[in-house]
Amino acid sequence: MKKTIYLFSNGTLRRKANTIYIETEDGRKRYLPVENTSAIMVFGELSVNKKLLEFLSQKEILLHFFSHYGYYMGTFYPREHYNSGYMILKQAEFYLCSEKRLTLAKSFVRGASTNMLKVLRYYLSRGKVNLQAHITAVENLKERIPQQTDTNKLMAIEGNIRDTYYSAFNEIIADPEFHIQQRSKRPPTTRINALISFGNSLLYSTVLSEIYKTPLDPRIGFLHATNFRRFTLNLDIAEVFKPVIVDRVIFSILNKQMLKKKHFLRELEGMYLNEKGRELFVREYEDKLSSTIKHDKLKKNVSYRSLIRMELYKLEKHFIGEEQYEPFAARW
Repeated sequence: MKKTIYLFSNGTLRRKANTIYIETEDGRKRYLPVENTSAIMVFGELSVNKKLLEFLSQKEILLHFFSHYGYYMGTFYPREHYNSGYMILKQAEFYLCSEKRLTLAKSFVRGASTNMLKVLRYYLSRGKVNLQAHITAVENLKERIPQQTDTNKLMAIEGNIRDTYYSAFNEIIADPEFHIQQRSKRPPTTRINALISFGNSLLYSTVLSEIYKTPLDPRIGFLHATNFRRFTLNLDIAEVFKPVIVDRVIFSILNKQMLKKKHFLRELEGMYLNEKGRELFVREYEDKLSSTIKHDKLKKNVSYRSLIRMELYKLEKHFIGEEQYEPFAARW
């Protein structure tokens, strides 16, 4: 499977014949393995030119840009090579029909809450006895999902579920320096919020890269409203996987004391990971995406990155009426 490359250095990204390379500010060059690359995530200040973008388009490589603070900024999204007018029409049909859209949106929230509960029960089994109250509260909120009559009300329930889930983090994370009081996003005001925001941004980009390899259109989401400004389908799919990918990475890094105060910086009234902190997080994040679990249906080990792609295939089958979509549910 092709890989994602992460670039943290400042400099230029250029094409040379049938290769691409990054030249850093100190003059060093690093050539990138084009044939084995599906996406490049840029965190440094890099200049690019049309010649490079044309080459990336030919090689079907996405270029994701993040700000100095690790915020997702945008993506160079090459012309879709699996473009399907039929699939776009089917997606639009399911979006424009309020009943079909709501059914899918409920599936994403149900999948997310199921995996949140799986994470909480996992840590309960490891002796975190104070998690039972949080588990019960999430279960009670989850039971209300089928009763919601529109996506706005559903989003409100989803927000309550996630707030309740986040309130359990302090029982799982040993270091009080990383405890959460409330979720803050733009900007994140504490270290744990910086980690959640950064991890979620990585996952949104990862899912977008996987959507590119399918006939699905990332601009048509269902839980997150389709609009003029951004991709939304990747946000929907990411909801299902945040607990089992991003949150598990955060818990692992913090409880192994891999991240320290020195890996964060405070600027513009916000808290952010510095370059070393981002590099460390990315390494653990990629390890998680590459790790495998036993797939019940396929009877073989499948990586988390592959599970994301399989989730998209399930959506395709749902749109064309072959199979009802059921969100991924962790079974470890």
